[in-house]
Amino acid sequence: MSEPSRPGVGPHPRPWPDDPRLDPELLEQGDRRNVIDRYRYWRVEAIVADLDAQRHPFHVAIENWSRDPNIGAVVRSANAFGAAAVHVVGRRRWNRRGAMMTERYQHVHHRETLAELASWACEAGLPLLGIDNLPGAQPIDRAPLPRACVLLLGQEGPGLSDEARERVAAVLSIPQFGSTRSINASAAAAVAMYEWCRRHASPPGA
Repeated sequence: MSEPSRPGVGPHPRPWPDDPRLDPELLEQGDRRNVIDRYRYWRVEAIVADLDAQRHPFHVAIENWSRDPNIGAVVRSANAFGAAAVHVVGRRRWNRRGAMMTERYQHVHHRETLAELASWACEAGLPLLGIDNLPGAQPIDRAPLPRACVLLLGQEGPGLSDEARERVAAVLSIPQFGSTRSINASAAAAVAMYEWCRRHASPPGA
């Protein structure tokens, strides 16, 4: 869903505001970035710092053993829902096209293996929760969902790997009502993040 406000703004009228968060080049040329109006003309570093002050305590991780094309969209959704960070497990390279430049504002970390992710999560006190429609999975809208956690998704097609299923504390499923066996990884990530926000986050602007 696109933002219901302007897709961009032109040069800022003079005199320019005296605000160190603002980028003189953007003030001069206009700001066509994919950011909400609050961040128009802001420097990237200022936007990241402001987001860091309000990020939520959940993380998102996605397996990337075969260069899953959904990762960019997962990063974009993680930015939209205020995730603390995204962790790409497996291949370092991923297709940034779907991120729509939001990777500039969203912390994205690379984890070589699931063991590395699990070790980091354990040290941080964050349970790993798998998101997949597997037999015995708990419906995400009724299952326990801690404030501080890591939502782990498998790659498109096979879903959570066997190792991931062994390492997660629980597997949460997304209720479906049609004929398809599953929804794609980026859609599942967005639903899971929204469910976290529905339970734990204050409404924007509240």
